Amino acid sequence: MKIYEMIDDENKAFVGVLLYYEKEKTFICELPENLDEWTAPFLFSGFVKRGIYTIPRDESLNWVRSRIIPPSRQNIDFILRNHKLKEYDENIFLEISRGKCSQDSIYVKPLKELPEFVIDRQKRNLIGVVRLTGHNLLCMFNDGIVRKLNLDGISVSPKLQPDLEKVLRNDELFASCRLGTGGYFITFNNSIDIPARLLYVEGEKLPLSTDDLRMIFRTAMVDTSSACEMMNCSRQNLSYMIGRGQISPIMDDVKGNLFCRDDVVRNMW
Repeated sequence: MKIYEMIDDENKAFVGVLLYYEKEKTFICELPENLDEWTAPFLFSGFVKRGIYTIPRDESLNWVRSRIIPPSRQNIDFILRNHKLKEYDENIFLEISRGKCSQDSIYVKPLKELPEFVIDRQKRNLIGVVRLTGHNLLCMFNDGIVRKLNLDGISVSPKLQPDLEKVLRNDELFASCRLGTGGYFITFNNSIDIPARLLYVEGEKLPLSTDDLRMIFRTAMVDTSSACEMMNCSRQNLSYMIGRGQISPIMDDVKGNLFCRDDVVRNMW
């Protein structure tokens, strides 16, 4: 991950931190909470007005793109060759230009470490998400808190509402849910994002910690080899039991299955 300080040169003011996750080529802007809609970068003034200081990845990318040479530039091939680039890369052009733009006086420069306010804010980022029955999700956060929520009942922005409705109508789309870059969001089909801050606020806190859940996952499941050892049977016998419905794997895989430990124990009686 690369870290950049966002500085308003005209006012000699720090206005934010830009994070760049290189593997997924994702930008996230983190703004300090002392900004208002007038001192924040123009593209983010609407977010700040609503009290949102962690900017979604699509809007963060738009901010970066507004400050660099666009890929549609007529002579882009010549520019790429001139900078010895094989392909267009937003981050490289951001570093070349230092993020300077004719529309304001903001520029960026590298930082070695995350500011404390970002570290503190990231405690409410996600470290895991598990799909449950219905449209329920189990969300695990950096601060150790686990929250459960139903997507049918959450309050999202008018802009996000149509996308959320698509997720709720389409089981396959809902099943594509995974953890987003940096734990800043969950994403469906890597195109519809729901921010972690919203899940943190909307979710019901459970009397479990993330460590509790890890222990559950670690102790509640056994693989094929362990199941055979516990029941003192061969893999062929285990397949026969599965075919008869005596035991059902909770996950099928060509290399082996996962079983609920208690299902295995009941077949030992």
